[in-house]
Amino acid sequence: MSDQLLKERAEILLALHQPGNPVVLPTVWDAWSARLAVDAGFAALTVGSHPLADSVGKSDQEGMTFDDVLARVEQITAAVDAPISVDIESGYGQAPTRLIAGLLDAGAVGLNIEDTVHSEGGRLRSATEHAELVGALRKAADEAGVHVVVNARTDLFIRQDGDESDRVDRAIARLTEAAAAGADSLYPVGRHDPAALRRLTSELPLPVNAIALPDQDDPTSFGPLGVGRISFGPFLQRALSVNAGEILARWA
Repeated sequence: MSDQLLKERAEILLALHQPGNPVVLPTVWDAWSARLAVDAGFAALTVGSHPLADSVGKSDQEGMTFDDVLARVEQITAAVDAPISVDIESGYGQAPTRLIAGLLDAGAVGLNIEDTVHSEGGRLRSATEHAELVGALRKAADEAGVHVVVNARTDLFIRQDGDESDRVDRAIARLTEAAAAGADSLYPVGRHDPAALRRLTSELPLPVNAIALPDQDDPTSFGPLGVGRISFGPFLQRALSVNAGEILARWA
């Protein structure tokens, strides 16, 4: 893929992030699911680590190598004409320059980076350490000449880290630091009640990514809460699995 096309796709992906008018990035895992989403009318996609790992019999939390991920991303970007973001978990122990170069070579123009370090026993990066990684990824992308869209994620909520009473405060502080380091969107991953989600979108300085249950949530409910980006995590694959299971059960 040419440098110019990568630049154009990155600009398109970034422009789609609008608080109150969220871009929906269906979470895909292979060329088939990517084509399914594009044919349904979606303008951009994200590759999820969990469904991707499930699709090849590996475990989430970096059961795949970065090269494994890139091989699948190359298949996806060859199959669809749309900007692609990739969940690179906590970075697979790779240097930021390697992460950016690999993604661009595979045709991706966005990434999701977690603050749980799976290769180091699942420890949580400090807020400053995570921001430094975000900054290094931004620097590597700038040097490559493509504004790779960086979605900085915190796992405070799904880990139920620390005291619940100040968890939102700590998430806001952590993600604000990541924003200052060069992130483009912020992902306090987890299911939040409307009040908590409204507070996150109101107090964070960048578009906020919310996770949705595609077969249950009301698509119109996120915009009024100020959300700028919606993804499905593993839940689209799981919903399709339930439907497939029901079909197959008729014949088993």
